[in-house]
Amino acid sequence: MLVVVDTNILVSALWSKNGMPAKIVSKILQEELIPCYDWRILSEYKTVLARPKFQFKPEETTALLDWIKTVGRSVVPPESELKFADESDKKFYEVAKFCNAKLITGNLKHFPKDDLVMSAQDFMKLLELSHGSE
Repeated sequence: MLVVVDTNILVSALWSKNGMPAKIVSKILQEELIPCYDWRILSEYKTVLARPKFQFKPEETTALLDWIKTVGRSVVPPESELKFADESDKKFYEVAKFCNAKLITGNLKHFPKDDLVMSAQDFMKLLELSHGSE
């Protein structure tokens, strides 16, 4: 399954190893989910995860981003005409739409109402349902 992971999900996953975001990142690491990204998303991941306030280990964040690049799908989506309250969120939506991937975020209100956009909890429920029907 293709996914686009908002930066807040990666931060939460690294912050708390037991939460829903960590379970999602674990599924990426196990290659059960394929992350979609573009250069803007990777750049934001790198910048945000390196912020001193988080105190993440550089080797941990580098390994995670390298893995995303290795197993993920790099794309160049067309620009969306939609307006966003925070234009920096637009790139995640553009990539998700282009790939027909689920966009997993902790900030649903930042994105348009769309079946592709969901919280970590809703995504995990969807994943459980889809695995249950196999």
